[in-house]
Amino acid sequence: MASKLLSEFAAMIKTKDDRPQLPTPRLTDREMEVLRLVAKGLNNRDIAKQLYISENTVKNHIRNILEKLQLHSRMEAVVYAVREKLLEIT
Repeated sequence: MASKLLSEFAAMIKTKDDRPQLPTPRLTDREMEVLRLVAKGLNNRDIAKQLYISENTVKNHIRNILEKLQLHSRMEAVVYAVREKLLEIT
Protein backbone atom coordinates (compact mmCIF):
# COMPACT_ATOMS: atom_id res chain seq x y z
CA MET A 1 0.00 0.00 0.00
CA ALA A 2 2.81 2.42 0.85
CA SER A 3 4.41 1.89 -2.56
CA LYS A 4 1.09 2.61 -4.29
CA LEU A 5 0.71 5.85 -2.32
CA LEU A 6 4.28 6.85 -3.10
CA SER A 7 3.71 6.17 -6.79
CA GLU A 8 0.63 8.37 -6.78
CA PHE A 9 2.49 11.12 -4.97
CA ALA A 10 5.44 10.78 -7.33
CA ALA A 11 3.06 11.53 -10.19
CA MET A 12 1.82 14.60 -8.32
CA ILE A 13 5.37 15.76 -7.70
CA LYS A 14 6.25 15.59 -11.38
CA THR A 15 3.54 18.10 -12.28
CA LYS A 16 4.73 21.63 -12.95
CA ASP A 17 4.74 23.81 -9.87
CA ASP A 18 4.73 27.55 -10.51
CA ARG A 19 5.28 28.53 -6.88
CA PRO A 20 8.44 30.52 -6.18
CA GLN A 21 11.25 28.38 -4.84
CA LEU A 22 11.98 29.10 -1.18
CA PRO A 23 15.11 28.01 0.66
CA THR A 24 14.73 24.54 2.12
CA PRO A 25 14.84 24.58 5.93
CA ARG A 26 17.67 22.54 7.40
CA LEU A 27 16.55 19.30 9.01
CA THR A 28 18.83 17.57 11.50
CA ASP A 29 20.39 14.22 10.61
CA ARG A 30 17.97 12.52 13.03
CA GLU A 31 14.97 14.29 11.51
CA MET A 32 16.10 13.09 8.08
CA GLU A 33 16.37 9.52 9.43
CA VAL A 34 12.84 9.75 10.78
CA LEU A 35 11.56 11.23 7.52
CA ARG A 36 13.17 8.40 5.51
CA LEU A 37 11.42 5.84 7.70
CA VAL A 38 8.11 7.69 7.42
CA ALA A 39 8.56 7.56 3.64
CA LYS A 40 9.02 3.79 3.89
CA GLY A 41 5.61 3.59 5.56
CA LEU A 42 6.73 2.85 9.11
CA ASN A 43 4.54 3.97 11.98
CA ASN A 44 5.85 5.81 15.05
CA ARG A 45 6.26 2.63 17.10
CA ASP A 46 8.29 0.89 14.38
CA ILE A 47 10.44 3.99 13.82
CA ALA A 48 11.12 4.16 17.57
CA LYS A 49 12.17 0.50 17.66
CA GLN A 50 14.44 0.85 14.65
CA LEU A 51 16.17 3.98 15.99
CA TYR A 52 16.23 2.85 19.64
CA ILE A 53 14.34 5.92 20.82
CA SER A 54 10.97 6.41 22.49
CA GLU A 55 7.76 6.79 20.54
CA ASN A 56 7.36 10.26 22.06
CA THR A 57 10.76 11.24 20.69
CA VAL A 58 9.64 10.12 17.24
CA LYS A 59 6.51 12.25 17.61
CA ASN A 60 8.68 15.21 18.60
CA HIS A 61 10.90 14.74 15.56
CA ILE A 62 7.88 14.54 13.26
CA ARG A 63 6.36 17.64 14.85
CA ASN A 64 9.67 19.49 14.36
CA ILE A 65 9.85 18.37 10.72
CA LEU A 66 6.31 19.59 10.05
CA GLU A 67 6.96 22.92 11.77
CA LYS A 68 10.23 23.53 9.94
CA LEU A 69 8.68 22.69 6.58
CA GLN A 70 5.40 24.46 7.42
CA LEU A 71 3.39 21.35 6.56
CA HIS A 72 0.43 19.59 8.15
CA SER A 73 0.89 15.86 7.65
CA ARG A 74 3.48 13.13 7.40
CA MET A 75 2.55 12.51 3.77
CA GLU A 76 2.97 16.18 2.89
CA ALA A 77 6.44 15.99 4.44
CA VAL A 78 7.34 12.98 2.30
CA VAL A 79 6.03 14.63 -0.88
CA TYR A 80 7.94 17.82 -0.05
CA ALA A 81 11.14 15.87 0.65
CA VAL A 82 10.92 14.03 -2.67
CA ARG A 83 10.06 17.22 -4.57
CA GLU A 84 13.02 19.05 -3.02
CA LYS A 85 15.28 16.05 -3.64
CA LEU A 86 15.86 15.42 0.05
CA LEU A 87 14.64 11.84 -0.48
CA GLU A 88 14.46 9.53 -3.47
CA ILE A 89 11.65 7.11 -4.19
CA THR A 90 13.13 3.69 -4.89
